[in-house]
Amino acid sequence: MKISVITACFNSQKTIAEAIESLKRQSWPFIEHLVIDGASQDASVAIASKTLGDGDVLISEPDRGIFDALNKGLQRASGDVIGFLNSDDLFAHDNVLRRVAACFNDPNVGAVYGDLQYVDADDTERVIRYWKSGTFSRRKLQRGWMPPHPSFFMRREFYEDLGGFDPAYRISGDYDSLLRYLSSEMFSVVYLPEVLVKMRVGGASNGSLKAILRKSSEDIKAMRNNGVNPLIALPYKNFSKLPQFLGVRGKGDSA
Repeated sequence: MKISVITACFNSQKTIAEAIESLKRQSWPFIEHLVIDGASQDASVAIASKTLGDGDVLISEPDRGIFDALNKGLQRASGDVIGFLNSDDLFAHDNVLRRVAACFNDPNVGAVYGDLQYVDADDTERVIRYWKSGTFSRRKLQRGWMPPHPSFFMRREFYEDLGGFDPAYRISGDYDSLLRYLSSEMFSVVYLPEVLVKMRVGGASNGSLKAILRKSSEDIKAMRNNGVNPLIALPYKNFSKLPQFLGVRGKGDSA
């Protein structure tokens, strides 16, 4: 089973090498890496090109934002399963993809997700917030529940059936797509109860008050487009984040 991992990047020279290193350390041997760069003006492309193997893909050209870039990756991916690794994120340990692949040994499983840690941008061992996803239920989607997109893996055939990302979104395109995928009854979904990804704080959705307000506006749009009542789901979605800041020990778990 080959897993395609898509990395969208733009001017990511400070972090992309560490992200790719965490991928190259994976014990699962059947990996295709696709780096989709938005015509960076720094050394991102040069750094990425040094690490990619013969079967990997590197594209560097202007795009319409991250979701346009991810769609380019979906179009080029050839793996049985597709996941994502942001250019400033890290796989939490060296066996992430091996454990994900084991879940897909069941042919009825179409998607797998796990937990995520938000970590300090300069010290990735310092945990700021712990997103414990919990078990899957389609009913929970109506209450604003959603797993973290960086921890989400799905069979390529279902991306072909259900479509990619809507590039009209600037921030919530991942939420919109996950609502669409997880609402589908075409396959079963498995929760892998462990941290799969470490995400540095300060991303597009939480970097400023303006970004937070725009994200809320886009979340409402995504909810309405996918048959979710925002009057119920949005408050639940926002308040459910509060426990993620509790009980954080400060240093990440190792596996």
